[in-house]
Order: sequence, then structure tokens, then C-alpha cells
Amino acid sequence: MNVTNIVQAIEHWGQIDPNRVVYREEQTYTYGQLIEWSDKLAAFLEVTAKSKAPIVVYGELEFEMLVAFLAASKTGRAYIPIEQTTPKDRVELILSVASPELIISVGDWQGPETQIPLVDNKKISELFAEEARTYERQLVEDEQTYYIIFTSGTTGVPKGVQISHDNLVSFVNWELSDFHLREGMQFLSQAPYSFDLSVMGVYPALTSGGCLVPLKKSVINDFKTLFTTLPKLAINVWISTPSFMKICLMEPTFDEAHVPSIERFLFCGEELPKKTAAALLERFPEAEIYNTYGPTEATVAISGIQVTKELLETYSRVPIGYVKKDTCVFCMDGDTLVEKGQVGELIINGPSVSKGYLNNPEKTVAAFFKHQGQAAYRTGDSGRIIDTEKGQLLLYEGRIDFQVKFHGYRIELEDIDHHLSSLPLVKQAVVVPRYVENKVEQLIAYVVPEEHSFEKEFQLTKAIKESLSEFVMDYMIPQRFVYVDHLKQTANGKIDRKSLINEVNPL
Repeated sequence: MNVTNIVQAIEHWGQIDPNRVVYREEQTYTYGQLIEWSDKLAAFLEVTAKSKAPIVVYGELEFEMLVAFLAASKTGRAYIPIEQTTPKDRVELILSVASPELIISVGDWQGPETQIPLVDNKKISELFAEEARTYERQLVEDEQTYYIIFTSGTTGVPKGVQISHDNLVSFVNWELSDFHLREGMQFLSQAPYSFDLSVMGVYPALTSGGCLVPLKKSVINDFKTLFTTLPKLAINVWISTPSFMKICLMEPTFDEAHVPSIERFLFCGEELPKKTAAALLERFPEAEIYNTYGPTEATVAISGIQVTKELLETYSRVPIGYVKKDTCVFCMDGDTLVEKGQVGELIINGPSVSKGYLNNPEKTVAAFFKHQGQAAYRTGDSGRIIDTEKGQLLLYEGRIDFQVKFHGYRIELEDIDHHLSSLPLVKQAVVVPRYVENKVEQLIAYVVPEEHSFEKEFQLTKAIKESLSEFVMDYMIPQRFVYVDHLKQTANGKIDRKSLINEVNPL
């Protein structure tokens, strides 16, 4: 399978086999429905939307989210997925940065009051029941932006990563070929659509005639329900963060005998611990397990490697893989190229690298540049490149700044600092990660509190957490709070975060 146009590749399956199942939950949906409903929504967009500005699609993992993505793509518009549980303040910031043309609310709108036209789920259902109308198709193609995913920013303002059609095609073709994915496979869909890990399932599945099997938060958050649901999913391709796998491995019956359908495990979003990889190899000896690596800015992932017992015995940390054929990775120290084998910042150069951040030229210039005629991105990740019999292998060495991966989500620690410090109960705050096996296990907030009337620290902590939840996602709220009279400073008067990191991570 070689994809040249995303929409056409998806529509191919709806044309040759309209009854093929594309999405399977309590209710199943077909490729025929996906094509028909997206055409109806696209016709509505063509009449309603006045410009080619992006469209926000708001909800969880509903089938209608996929319909809306496709409808936007059929009318030459980028889409911005926003998860329904996103705090109002964050939604407001995203809307202010993106200036979208329209909001399609598949879920119940819980965002801020806005002047932006909003299409609710009732109107969407009415549209699907109407007769089909013709419209002028203008497929997103080439360098046009296909989707925009917002990540956290250092000043509290989220950054919108623009991924073009060509970026996405480069990624999809690599995943389909390098991970031996065939027509009609069943893919786990667990990550929110606002998290780019979801793309690892959505587009390889839809362009290869596969089926998405969603696992919603209500199930994930109830371990008893989760462990009874897993064997019933009947999936072939597992896609998740290592953190989610760690939870699943808590259930002794999550193994090949009880879940025999799984053929591939694909991990991305954070470092894969050796302990997790070894346990999975033992539980699923016949399955292929892959570790992959890549930032949102380079379209999900750009390298991968099959995890074997031999690999775990050879390396102290699980390697992050061999770089895909159309891409180049090199290491730099500032603006100086680092020799092969030496540690430096990983720079990604190739066709899956983003054009930059939406409406944020300053941040774009700081992170992106041109190298040998193609886009290049400074990852902020520290790593090494070594020569092996199979080619050049990437080894991950950690972050070079204060950006961390926690439960698969990329978090700017300064983003949490910003919102924490702005709360009435907080005078000053800094957040640091606590590591276990080179992986962030806990976020710890050092807080200088304002005067307050709480008798106990836990009461103060509860109040701060509740206030903070109005501004940041749940996964960004620190698990532990340490109250101090003042924060350590460096010689030039800055908060000494590195000192605190060393304090919570003693050698």
C-alpha cells in the first residue's frame, strides 16, 4: 500500500466495500457511512464557513469526530481537535491563538462563551439525516495544513503544531510499511484525538481499510471494567504510551492466552522502560513489539525498532529506533554539529517536519530551520547516533531543557509554573519531575504560599489543586506539594530548578 492522498485513500475503501466496518464500539459504523456523512457535513461547511480558517472539532473518541476531520479535509480546511475535558481557560487560549472559522461540537460544549459560530451535536445529527447535496470538493493536499495539534507552551499559551498533508503522507506510508501492517487490521484507539499519538492509529487504519476500536476514558479510569474489557476488544494492533501499558500489565490475565488477537504493539509518546518491555515480551512472546520516537512537530514518530530480549540485554536503555528512510537525524551542540556517537540535541530533518507553530513566528523561528532544502526541527531531546549492522540507531539520553513527558503527554514545566504562580493562594511556585528508571513518575510542586486560613497543609493543597484544574489539564496537576518559605535561586537571580531536580532525584 502506498498512499498519495489521505482522503482518496480512505474513500477507496468506501467505494469498493461500503459495508466494511471502520469503527467498532457498542455500535459499529461502516466506511460507507463515513463517506456519506462526511460529504453531508462538507456540503454544510461549504455553505456556512466564510473562509478557509481552521475548524475546531470538540469531543472525545466519537465516530462523528472522524466524520468531522474528513469533512474539513474535503473542503480544504485544517482541523483542530480539542478534548471535551479540556479546561475552559485552555480552550479559550487555543481559540484566541487559532482564530477558527467554526466549532463543531460532537460532544456537549463545555468550553467558554464565544462569538465563534458553533455547530452542536443536535445540528450534526440533523445534517446526517438530510438528503445529500453536491458541493465543491477541495481536498487538502501537498503543503496545505491537514491538522493542528496544540501542545503546552512556556508562557502558559499553547503552541499549535501545523501538520501538512505531505507530512502526514510521509508518516502513514512509513508506518504501514515498516511495521508490517496489512489491509483490514483492527487498531486500538485509546489516545485522545488532541494527542498526536492518536494519529498513529487513525490514519494508518483508515487508509488501509482497517477498523478503529475505541477505549474511552470512562473504561480506562475504572480498572475493574478495563481489565474485563481488554480481552473483548479483539484488536490486532495495540497503540499506546508505555504508561498505559504499565497499568494493563497490573492484570495477570493480560497475556497472549487471554488476548490472542494482538499481533503488534506500537509505543510512542514517552520513553519505554526496560522493565515494561521485558514484562510484555514474557506475556506476549509471539507478538511484535516496537518502540518508536518522535515529537508532535515531526508528525508522531520518525524512528522505530523491534524490541527483543537480545536488544534489552545489549542496551542499558531501550533504543528509540532506526530513522525512517526519507528522514535524516543529526546531533548538535547549539549551532555546532556533534560527531557521531557523541551526545547532542537531536535534530530531525525531512518531509514529516512541521512548517511551524500557528500564528507564532517567534517560537517557529526558535525551533525550526532549513537544512539542505528541507525543514529541520530542534527537538530539545538529548541523544546519540551509533552505527550498527542494521544502520544508524538512535539512543535517547533525556531532555536538554525543562520539558518532560509524563504519562505520554508532553509538558512544559514552565507552563504549570505560570498557572500555579498566578493563583491567589500562591506567591511563587516551581514544578520539578521525580524520575524512576529514567522515566517521570511524579510531578512535585515547590510552593511559597500566600497567607491563608487553612489549618492543615492537605487542605491548602486541595484548594490549590482545585483552582489549578480550571487552567490546566488533569495530567499537568502535580501529585505532591512541598511548602517552603522561599525558592532557591541561581547566581543571576533565576529560580534554581536544577538544584531542586537534584534534590528530588539524588544519585
